Amino acid sequence: MIIVTGGAGFIGSCLHHALFQQGRRTVIVDYLHDQGKWRNLATHPPHLIVPPEGLTAFLAEAKGVEAVIHMGAISETTARDGDLVWQSNVALSQQLWRWCAEQEVPFLYASSAATYGAADQPALFQDGLESIEALQPLNLYGWSKHAFDLWVKRTIEAGEPTPPQWAGLKFFNVYGPNEYHKGRMISVIKVKYDELMAGNPVRLFQSDKPGLADGEQKRDFIWVGDVVKVLLWLLEHPTVSGLFNCGTGQARSYESLARAVCDAAGKRVNIEYIPMPESLQGQYQSFTQADMKALRKAGYDAPFTSLEDGIRFYIKDYLASGRPYL
Repeated sequence: MIIVTGGAGFIGSCLHHALFQQGRRTVIVDYLHDQGKWRNLATHPPHLIVPPEGLTAFLAEAKGVEAVIHMGAISETTARDGDLVWQSNVALSQQLWRWCAEQEVPFLYASSAATYGAADQPALFQDGLESIEALQPLNLYGWSKHAFDLWVKRTIEAGEPTPPQWAGLKFFNVYGPNEYHKGRMISVIKVKYDELMAGNPVRLFQSDKPGLADGEQKRDFIWVGDVVKVLLWLLEHPTVSGLFNCGTGQARSYESLARAVCDAAGKRVNIEYIPMPESLQGQYQSFTQADMKALRKAGYDAPFTSLEDGIRFYIKDYLASGRPYL
């Protein structure tokens, strides 16, 4: 049995789909609510769904757990409730870490590229516990993920118990099917596709950084299928532990993304630049690029999907197919 927290969410449900196809027995810890999240699981229902408030009682009786994959979190970069974010993103992670250490169960968890804050050069995106002390996240979400990474580092340095395998993944900009419940946090690719299909221009934010042209803000965009492959590889390699970046290792511009969306949708390129909202000014990452050397050194050698190929898969196989879910 594998426990997947956040298993009805975006990355969690895509991972669960892969585990379901392998015939693995899964327990999902999540809420379905009324946002259509059940559709993320419609073709691959789990063995059991446990509401988050029932997790402690479930763990007290759980037997035969092969791994805990902790994807559940409050992931809105605009979150403001510090107490709720701490409880969900830090305290729960600590609880699961301690349980896995006690029960000798592997523990994989979601960190975030938001921990890198205003980093804007490739050399500043080095992963691993030894590189995190100086990071300065720009928002509450990124800070909460950084706080848990720091807790892991200090727990290990203090010689306290650890799970037999532990791995944190700093997810960069993930996109793909099953993200439709995410509201304002949905991927820019889905947003731009919807704009285009409504007959509007693809709208991009003007640059708020001196010397950086509009549309030249760059991010490391990663196809969700590649994220799932990394998680499955970690499950298959229980001797690999550490804090790893999870991106493609290549930053791509928003203009390139917009052009790829237009091409995949069969529409002429039509881009309009709009002012950046005041709420994002000073908190907007103009550049992200995962340093992937650590994961490669650990033995992961699969290629990553190019932005153009990933967008084409997403649009043709899901968004435009009439079957948008895995």
